[in-house]
Amino acid sequence: MAKVKTTWFCQNCGAQHSKWQGQCSTCKEWNTLVEEIVQKETKKSWESSVADVPLSRKRAPQPQLISKINAAESPRMDTTNAEFNRVLGGGLVPGSITLLGGEPGIGKSTLLLQVCLNLPYKTLYVSGEESAQQIKMRADRIKKEAVNCYILTETKTQNIFRQITEVEPDVLIIDSIQTLQTDHIESSPGSVSQIRECTSELIKFAKETNTPVLLIGHITKDGNIAGPKILEHMVDTVLQFEGDRNHTYRILRALKNRFGSTHEIGIYEMLAHGLREVTNPSEILISQRGANLSGTAIAATMEGMRPLMIEVQALVSTAVYGTPQRSATGYNLKRLNMILAVLEKRAGFKLGQKDVFLNITGGITVDDPAIDLAVVAAILSSNFDIELSSQHCFSAEVGLGGEIRPVSRMEQRVNEVAKLGFEKVFIAPGKQTFKNIGTEVQAFSKIEDLVRYLFS
Repeated sequence: MAKVKTTWFCQNCGAQHSKWQGQCSTCKEWNTLVEEIVQKETKKSWESSVADVPLSRKRAPQPQLISKINAAESPRMDTTNAEFNRVLGGGLVPGSITLLGGEPGIGKSTLLLQVCLNLPYKTLYVSGEESAQQIKMRADRIKKEAVNCYILTETKTQNIFRQITEVEPDVLIIDSIQTLQTDHIESSPGSVSQIRECTSELIKFAKETNTPVLLIGHITKDGNIAGPKILEHMVDTVLQFEGDRNHTYRILRALKNRFGSTHEIGIYEMLAHGLREVTNPSEILISQRGANLSGTAIAATMEGMRPLMIEVQALVSTAVYGTPQRSATGYNLKRLNMILAVLEKRAGFKLGQKDVFLNITGGITVDDPAIDLAVVAAILSSNFDIELSSQHCFSAEVGLGGEIRPVSRMEQRVNEVAKLGFEKVFIAPGKQTFKNIGTEVQAFSKIEDLVRYLFS
């Protein structure tokens, strides 16, 4: 056994230093070094405590000419969860490492347990946070019968790999990576060195046995994955499970994906018996179309390849105090201030002494500039106290000159608008031609023209 030594690790990037210093020389962050006791053995592997690993579970990689490598994609493993498959890019890739993060209590364990119970493959669910009885009670609420799911409550990686060699699962789920510890490192679970070492062993296991591994990771108060930043670089896929606790809807978003797009999202609804997949979120996000209220406009946005209809609400009132308030929920506050400046400078609306509050309904956050036109319409509707028709939809970007600019994938947006039965959609001028869609398309090049049409 090697000599015990003390070293310093950066909590931000995971860099190792021989002594303490105020600033990490690698990532240039201040006050991020923590002292840890490190004790490494000469043999470091997930097989170090397992002598009788079946040879059939090993792979011996050999160098190959790039021209001889088969470029065909390996078949993915269907999770039977359409939204989860969408975000992953079509299913689980054999030998991949997927990291799922999110706020405490948002539903990370529920999501992976639900996926685990419905998988048609032999699955081992390893929990270091809950007892087997707690997992069983949650499983009974989600699904009564599951014949392929094995539960193991363990935190030491050596014991976990012993059970893996006996069960030989097709899919491995770890809840969570911050609770694991290995005998190769003498430090507390959740430390930088433990997280990095345990993840390294799991990656080696996944690549050698071609077994997909799903990890649950804690996050910090800033919303980042807890532990060293290198953890996100080590894994193949990083998923973020987000949502507002006051709403029942949850969004699964891919922040990194080596096997698919990072623009896709999955939408779920949290119910008493688990998470329900939302296949048509537009009807839910704009469910109050019957009542016409001032300050409300419908926008056509895109999340990945999926068009969504969202409701934009605005409230404009006279400022009680000297400084007017600006507040945005689900929308970029800086972009809201930019749009207000454009309306005042280019269109002549005096909003400098008024409070403006903006809200995207459903508890979701939208970064698509295509909802700019809906934001403008909602603000002016509330300012004039004139209702907008619930059968009208907006989809265009607003420039600093007050011009209305086109956005990408307009055909998909307009087709979704027509499918949901809207009478009219307002867009920017372009080369697209829309025929036989049942929805009138109105194109405007300037904000003044649109305002004159809507509020004259």
